[in-house]
Amino acid sequence: MSARLVRAAWASGWSAGCRRGASSFPVPPPGAADVVELLRDATASAEEPWAETARRTPGQCSVLLFPGQGSQAVGMGRGLLGYPRVRELYEAARHVLGYDLLELSLHGPQEDLDRTVHCQPAVFVASLAAVEKLHHLNPAAIENCVAAAGFSVGEFAALVFAGAMEFSEGLYAVKVRAEAMQEASEAIPSGMLSVLGQPQSKFSFACMEAREHCKSLGIENPVCEVSNYLFPDCRVISGHLEALQFLRKNSSKYHFRRTKMLPVSGGFHTRLMEPAVEPLEQVLKAIDIKKPLIAVHSNVSGHRYMNPKHIRKLLGQQVVSPVKWEQTMHAIYERKKGTLFPSTFEVGPGQQLGSILRSCNLKAWKSYSHVDVMQASEDPDPCPPESPRKNYWGKDAPAHCL
Repeated sequence: MSARLVRAAWASGWSAGCRRGASSFPVPPPGAADVVELLRDATASAEEPWAETARRTPGQCSVLLFPGQGSQAVGMGRGLLGYPRVRELYEAARHVLGYDLLELSLHGPQEDLDRTVHCQPAVFVASLAAVEKLHHLNPAAIENCVAAAGFSVGEFAALVFAGAMEFSEGLYAVKVRAEAMQEASEAIPSGMLSVLGQPQSKFSFACMEAREHCKSLGIENPVCEVSNYLFPDCRVISGHLEALQFLRKNSSKYHFRRTKMLPVSGGFHTRLMEPAVEPLEQVLKAIDIKKPLIAVHSNVSGHRYMNPKHIRKLLGQQVVSPVKWEQTMHAIYERKKGTLFPSTFEVGPGQQLGSILRSCNLKAWKSYSHVDVMQASEDPDPCPPESPRKNYWGKDAPAHCL
């Protein structure tokens, strides 16, 4: 039933909902059907498709994954503009944000697009625009969708897709979140270090010793902790720059195979982001949040959201909590031996989530596809599983960690 409702809302023009928004921020003029009415109409339609959903096998289902900050690139969105309602999404974004997001996404410059205040909204909108492309090329992927997950800011896009938020209100929450995180990151020199370890790697012990090193330098209440669980033996550690430099210098001691500083401005998903929590929580209290129509998994716990109160609570916590992406992948794809895996579609810029899925669950990855946002395509599966991919440390390394 839930998957059918999502499909009905999407096919009926869910993006019309972007014309509604909280009265406290600019939105496009009203005039299109309310997404709530669309969902109400969907629930009142014929019962027959419900039986079809009940008979659907695991191999006929689909899962949508929404990327996070770090996946952005100048030119994203170019491959989406020919599809229905995409320009409407970007026009609505211009009213909410107060600047031309499409122009920035298409033409940059890259250093402006990379700023937290810009790239989080840019990835959010591009990802939902990619869903429009997927719906046009492969409507069954939307009709048969049973679950969604988003990496950090991608979680907001997943919730909008699942009907828990309207587009304009979700985007406004992302805007406030991005601005607050940008401000918090500028207060203390900090960063993020991706670490490819081994089974014997001592992540917690390494972080503890890095904090002690910072204390020896006179830093009070130093931060150094795991902020992203990506796949087995691969973590992102966030904290004070001095702590991360200590870990790089002593990587062999902790059995780290490789370390790499990420191109971000702060120690995200740690208590260094505490100043960003209250502004986001205030926005989440003001917007209308509904129960998702399909399973949407939380970064904080890896489990699916239960109700609007649960969503508000965990989205606020997410800013200062580690992203449990590896745990989320296990929760979505765990199944009995011999059970088919769903088709997985990464909707948004980059293919980083596909690379991570491959390392978490190779069998699930064999049914993975990427919806390209850079170039238009008539092929709903432009990146089949058999095609070669960069590994984590290659060009397409999963650097999105916000």
